[in-house]
Amino acid sequence: TDAEVNNKKKTFTEVQTERLEQAERIVLIKCPSKLNENKLLQYLSSHGNIKSHFFFENRGIHAVIEFSERSSVASLQDAIGIPSAAEHHVVPFKSRLLTFTVKNPVSRAAEATSVHLSPQSHIPVNELIQKLCQAESISNQMYILLNEYQLTEENTKLRYLACSLIRDFTRAYFPDSTVKPFGSSVNTFGKLGCDVDMFLDFHDTEKHATKAKKGPFEMEYQMRRLPSERLATQKILSVIGDCLDNFGPGYVNVQKILNARCPLVKFFHQPTGFQCDLSVSNSIAIKSSELLYIYGCLDSRVRALVFTIRCWARVHGLTNSIPGTWITNFSLTMMVMFFLQKRSPPIIPTLDQLKELAGEKDKHVIGGYDCSFVSDLSKIKPTKNTETLDTLLGDFFEYFGNFDFRKNSINLRKGKEVNKPESSPLYIWNPFEQDLNISKNVNQPQLEKFVATARESAWILQKEDETRRMINQEPWGLAALLIPFGKSNPNKMKNRMKGMGSETIRSLLDSLKLNSANSLQKAVGK
Repeated sequence: TDAEVNNKKKTFTEVQTERLEQAERIVLIKCPSKLNENKLLQYLSSHGNIKSHFFFENRGIHAVIEFSERSSVASLQDAIGIPSAAEHHVVPFKSRLLTFTVKNPVSRAAEATSVHLSPQSHIPVNELIQKLCQAESISNQMYILLNEYQLTEENTKLRYLACSLIRDFTRAYFPDSTVKPFGSSVNTFGKLGCDVDMFLDFHDTEKHATKAKKGPFEMEYQMRRLPSERLATQKILSVIGDCLDNFGPGYVNVQKILNARCPLVKFFHQPTGFQCDLSVSNSIAIKSSELLYIYGCLDSRVRALVFTIRCWARVHGLTNSIPGTWITNFSLTMMVMFFLQKRSPPIIPTLDQLKELAGEKDKHVIGGYDCSFVSDLSKIKPTKNTETLDTLLGDFFEYFGNFDFRKNSINLRKGKEVNKPESSPLYIWNPFEQDLNISKNVNQPQLEKFVATARESAWILQKEDETRRMINQEPWGLAALLIPFGKSNPNKMKNRMKGMGSETIRSLLDSLKLNSANSLQKAVGK
């Protein structure tokens, strides 16, 4: 759509600023199951013009109402009541989470209209596979997957609202603070249902620091001094965590994890249905989000390929929602970016090339690390590469199925394989903190399982037979890759095993928990 095209050209910071401002004009209303949409909107309109609204289902129906003016929210808040506390006492915290009830439900029920509900989660894989089988080409299948999984406009609004509601708390203590989403909610690679990572930022206070220091006098705030930034972070998060736990409506399972490398507060926000992680500003994490945002906006093939590979990895148990020795989605995404930098001609530029395009305002050094790169998308020349997604998907599996992981590491700054600086099975350079490996957690069996699954997938795509798929109505193309390989036909695995070293097979079987001699025999072929 045109709106999207215009939206795409905005810088990451512009999008964030716009979205955060928009979120301040939104209220979230729990509605009765029998609802007359027009009556609700009419009632709310008395407080000001409604710019947009939508409904969603989450243990009942909720309305998200965006007013044109922020003052309308205050006007509405002034006009509404506090819940009657007959058997309960209430914490008198006035938020933007409201409940709308109808005084005479019986006579009003007849007026109820059915409202359109915006989906807040993606369809299950088996339904996706059925849709994919109807497509014309693998490219087409990949765009279908992207459309089903990517964040919607409505879901994105809800994510920024979740941040804005936390900001309402933090402002009580720190009037200048902001709460911003980072990671998959904003980097263009988030799927419906993913967690919201948010951080508390005081850096908008820098404008105070830069006030002109003219004349003979200087005035500054008296502030509590602490021995380390970490301690300050822990104290702040501890208090905010207590606020959410004790005062916030709908904040449940609040966990303060203050001794982690990056202290955070985890909680589930019932009204929006999001699992959230709140930490204190991490500038490098923001830079990573912005870098991915730029790559995601440059070419539509980038997101289609990343969503496809992530979905494929999840189906085959290569990634997992719990931390462990699996490859993470972030590592997987970086592998896709690296692959796209290596095409001829490249589909996306290297980080060094983006750094060369950086203007004065793009220069950022964070904790001694150079994080400069261009933020204006229009300064980046579009790629001349015209390869189809069909080609790219097959070549991705081919490339990593045969990558020399023992010797080489993946470096997005240079866009080329570099000798591994240390012996981790999988070494992907952190794009900004150059001495860190973002895939340090991955062990050898998991890497070998990834390689074996990539080879298997490349093989399936090469053997694709148009006529067979028409006659048998079998899942084909991408759909065939989204069915766990053991399930569709256990004999298929045999033939492909012959070309692989017995060590790879053994570790593959270990990771599949089949390491009895008997299964090994079966898999290799009697």
